[in-house]
Amino acid sequence: MAQTSAGLILAGGRGERFGGPKAFARLPDGRSFLAACTATLCLAGARPVVATVPPGSPDPGIEALTPLPLPEPDLDMFASMRLGLGRLLVEPDWEVAVVLPVDHPLVRPSTAQVLAVTVHGATAAVRPGYRGKHGHPIGLARRVAESIVDGRASGPTLREVLHSVVVADIEVDDPGVAANCNTSERLAAALRALR
Repeated sequence: MAQTSAGLILAGGRGERFGGPKAFARLPDGRSFLAACTATLCLAGARPVVATVPPGSPDPGIEALTPLPLPEPDLDMFASMRLGLGRLLVEPDWEVAVVLPVDHPLVRPSTAQVLAVTVHGATAAVRPGYRGKHGHPIGLARRVAESIVDGRASGPTLREVLHSVVVADIEVDDPGVAANCNTSERLAAALRALR
């Protein structure tokens, strides 16, 4: 039976290496990274979808997305994730959070869907891999999200949290999970590889 999932896009950084916030960087088809990530999660069945965005950001106007402006600039990714998961936990009807950094806009919806249905039983998290390389997004059971928000799982990074829970690693046929498009050069290289 499929799990009910929610989506969290981590898009609150300034994107200095990209020349501006990666949330608003563009793919060749004209979509922003934020719009592409939202579409991936929605097509995978995630509801609701929340995105942390830089303080003072304009409303991105993306249907089905709840933007969550960060309270201050330069919050680290773990603090940003804690805020985003806290917003998701207001909603009662999900069991798995799929956490997608905005600099992974090439992930396929099928990958996010597989993550959502793989988290069950003793498994607390699921991490995808492509050709032996770990990637994103990460699927987190609701109980793990709760422990991050209430401080029982204090990080300081998601990697430390994953070391303390049962993680399932799954190999997926999706080069997007390992395509960290955090600079324009890396985006161009990832798009060439996908062709």
